[in-house]
Amino acid sequence: MPAGQGDSVNYLAHLLLSGPDPDWRLGGLLGDFVKGPLTGERPQAIEAGIRLHRRIDALSDVHPTYRAAVAELDPHWRRYAGIALDIWFDHLLCRQWSRWHPQSLDRYCEQCWRDFRARSRYIPPRAQAFMDRAEQFRLLQSYGDEQVIERTLVRVGQRLRRPVPLERTLPELVAARAAMEPQFETLFQDLNREAERFRQNYSGPNSA
Repeated sequence: MPAGQGDSVNYLAHLLLSGPDPDWRLGGLLGDFVKGPLTGERPQAIEAGIRLHRRIDALSDVHPTYRAAVAELDPHWRRYAGIALDIWFDHLLCRQWSRWHPQSLDRYCEQCWRDFRARSRYIPPRAQAFMDRAEQFRLLQSYGDEQVIERTLVRVGQRLRRPVPLERTLPELVAARAAMEPQFETLFQDLNREAERFRQNYSGPNSA
């Protein structure tokens, strides 16, 4: 999903939308760290996961429910609303995890990190640093905690080219929870269908 200025940050959503294949999942996560043309330096399935990540971002950007959710935030945040919303959507996904995947979130994350360690030669340093921290601190599993979301908003806001106090969006996100939960569900259902179609039909870069 798009995040406006800077990288998108809804890691959990992109992992889940990448499907069960470890290479596609790694690509789904690397989509936040690998920019520019894909030249075949990584296995095709990993690059396919990166392409799917980019496809999901492009679809989210124009999806009516995503735009409606962005509109729930004060227009003052217009430039950064996508960043805050991506983090909040991972919060909503974490809270609803059992509806979207049969495996517990703990076991799912443990499997991802174990699979990714076996593919470490394809992971750039910045992505590896994130994965190490996420595994050590159980970061993705903790997204259901609003205090963790607040700290994440602080950290992401400080990393922007011009630091922004993104944590100030949290009260608005909490206040809009009742409206955003069905918006997220509609969006994620549509993205899940598109991601499954993409994975089933993918036969190389020209098929994307």
